[in-house]
Amino acid sequence: MPTVLKRIQPAVIKYAQIIEQVTRVDVEIVDTRLDRIAGTGIKNTNISKSMANEGRIYNYVLQTGETCYIDNPKENELCRYCSQKEECHELTELAMPITLGEERIGVIGLICFNQAAQARVAANVTAYREFTKTIADFISTKAYEYQESLRTKQTMDVLNEVISHVAEGVLLLRQDGRVQGANTSAVNQLPGIELLGHTVTIKETGDTILDQKEYAISANDRTIVCYGEMITIDSPLAGYDHIFLFNNLKNVKSSIYQLTNLDQEQGVSQIIGQADNMRQLKKQIRKVADSSSTVLITGESGVGKGLIARVIHSEGARKDKPFVSVNCGAIPDTLLESELFGYVKGAFTGADPRGKIGKFEMADKGTIFLDEIGDMPLYLQVKLLSVLQDRKLSRIGSNQIIDIDVRVIAATNKDLVTLIRENKFRRDLYYRLNVIPLLIPPLRERKEDIPALIQLLLKKYSRLFSRSTMTMEPHTLQILKEYSWPGNVRELENTIEFMVNMSDSGVLTTQCLPENIRHYHDAGLPSDHPAEEETAQAGNEGIVKLKDLEKEAILHALSVCGETMEGKQEAAKRLGIGIATLYRKLEKYR
Repeated sequence: MPTVLKRIQPAVIKYAQIIEQVTRVDVEIVDTRLDRIAGTGIKNTNISKSMANEGRIYNYVLQTGETCYIDNPKENELCRYCSQKEECHELTELAMPITLGEERIGVIGLICFNQAAQARVAANVTAYREFTKTIADFISTKAYEYQESLRTKQTMDVLNEVISHVAEGVLLLRQDGRVQGANTSAVNQLPGIELLGHTVTIKETGDTILDQKEYAISANDRTIVCYGEMITIDSPLAGYDHIFLFNNLKNVKSSIYQLTNLDQEQGVSQIIGQADNMRQLKKQIRKVADSSSTVLITGESGVGKGLIARVIHSEGARKDKPFVSVNCGAIPDTLLESELFGYVKGAFTGADPRGKIGKFEMADKGTIFLDEIGDMPLYLQVKLLSVLQDRKLSRIGSNQIIDIDVRVIAATNKDLVTLIRENKFRRDLYYRLNVIPLLIPPLRERKEDIPALIQLLLKKYSRLFSRSTMTMEPHTLQILKEYSWPGNVRELENTIEFMVNMSDSGVLTTQCLPENIRHYHDAGLPSDHPAEEETAQAGNEGIVKLKDLEKEAILHALSVCGETMEGKQEAAKRLGIGIATLYRKLEKYR
């Protein structure tokens, strides 16, 4: 690792040149490794090379902190054992330490190679000492400034790392509004606004909510209202002048909606559905809610497996105890084990020095919900099986056995039996999980529930967007009832949110429908036909251009997966294209 003088070498070289210009004596400056950092005259060679073989005097100065004035080279005690003594041409040397606090960080050497220089130094030793001491102090100050700037930079690096992990949106801004940094939450909350490297306008509106100021963020002819705080940073090393912490209007109002719990029913009554298959599901939930047996919830993506898990918990005897949810498909394999079972201090490189409690321990006496269980790696399935059998676990890096009392609810949209045949899921774990199987029917198999779901969602998003409760014209409702909803309730919710945003009045019409649903209806296609069969089913008069099919497939995928960054990544995955390709095509189609 470079020494402090090596890090500020250009400045040290300038100070050496100043000393030489004033004293007309050759100058050499070395660091604590006895590497030559700067030199003038005869010493202006081998810069950055080690002077250890001829640096006995410098080494003595570094060890003692004393200034040495030697006017009898070769005869001086410090020169007696020097290996370069016979080749030495120095007549006089003045060596002075450079200190930083209590630490010696280098040595300045003034060296005379001719009698004229020797005579000048001899006649003015005190003045030469004082001048050299002043330059040594200048170098020390420069070194201190460098170390302080390094410490500040390290602090800012830590701050930036923390910022990237906070849940609020964070923008790092220059005085002119140019965005120097943005965390993932900020990108997700400001769709359609280019951030990093671009300039945004942020103005207070004068309103407040939950004691937070309201701001309007504008760029690219788009304005998004948010609530937060602008913090001024007084550090030139930060690279930015302000930190803006915020949540957009939707997130803030959504939190209020959840906190106030307006008109929100609890237990099985939360489940909207009067279709026969949903009535049967509700009966099953009521029967198993008080049990401690493991439940396996299956169903397509978007049917509401998480809601069913919470309902089972809230209906049962453990409703006042913790409900801990873990998405096994969203956490990297390398982190999932520590998330589930925790670890002790020093268990692995990068671990929290205080250790960490796992999700199973957090759910003790309550319920743990293992979503996307089909994505759990095989090596973790073994440990999970052991926990399910014995209701005991040990944290990573520990031999201590911990007893747990937890109910397990697992969920997946995959066919676990097929995964077993493919050796991707353990048969014994499947039987441990599948004690009480619950199958959630897809929305296309309970279409009579669609009007009630739409009514609930209209009420939610009308309140969320500060509008009077909206209604839907009958023809539009019929179109939605006929659609097959491959994304199930999640797609339906995204669709209603989209329509409320697009509406100019209190009534949702066909003009508010997403393009993919309107396309299916206008083309006269049965809504439950797979996308890959559309052209064949349409007949000659219903032939659709390939670019339109591509556009429709992309927009449909987004309506199912959502417009968030994670949603777009999932959409790209399902479409079989890269995320960069998806963004490029979106620019063309929007």
